[in-house]
Amino acid sequence: MNDNKPLSGRVTLVSGASRGIGYAAALALAKAGSHIIAVARTQGGLEDLDDAIKAVGGEATLVPMDLMQPDGLDHLAVAIAERWQRLDGVFANAGVLGEMTLAQQVTPKVFDQVFAVNMTANYRLIRALDPLMRASPSGRALFVTSGVAQSRRAYWSAYAASKSALEAYVSCYAKEVEITDMRVNLLNPGAVRTHMRGKAVPGEDPSTLPAPSDVAPLVVDMLSPDYNKNDQIISFRESAYYSGH
Repeated sequence: MNDNKPLSGRVTLVSGASRGIGYAAALALAKAGSHIIAVARTQGGLEDLDDAIKAVGGEATLVPMDLMQPDGLDHLAVAIAERWQRLDGVFANAGVLGEMTLAQQVTPKVFDQVFAVNMTANYRLIRALDPLMRASPSGRALFVTSGVAQSRRAYWSAYAASKSALEAYVSCYAKEVEITDMRVNLLNPGAVRTHMRGKAVPGEDPSTLPAPSDVAPLVVDMLSPDYNKNDQIISFRESAYYSGH
């Protein structure tokens, strides 16, 4: 294995890849040698990512797709199977905040969207991609959670509930695959300088927060074949990659 390209020859899918942590992680994974399957709704953001990946000598396959689209991931899984016959890594990063409001004021439309993207899309991802990850000699899956899944702060009800559900589902899945060569974990990035954080806490000074590129090396580590933890929630701020701000 090339020490400069520890993920050489691997194929990694990144959802929510057009901006924020997904964009930074996809670029870092490509620098580490992995082919990137970049999934996002925004065509322009995906094209920007593709340019950045090519600039570092990497390769990407762009998949403009709304994760709320029924059966979209099933069709993608078929295409991946035909081209690569396996999938080595999944970074399930896509998520939506919804609205910061009282629990009784969350509209059905917002509630349904938050659960559709944060929970149901990840269930569909697991269902569609599990056979491909099992076909890899070292399949690694990483899902993004949030501290509010446990702290359950006021005004975060729909988002917190969706992340709590995700943590439960992923933990059950991780226990089911622990006898295989797969490893499945969750990442809590904490407050990071992203569009979602700006929407959630509009008065916060973004310069006080770590950038998405600060989190990316931890994602690369957790999706590498040498990473052997399973069924863990890893906090970026408690990792060696967090330098403090």
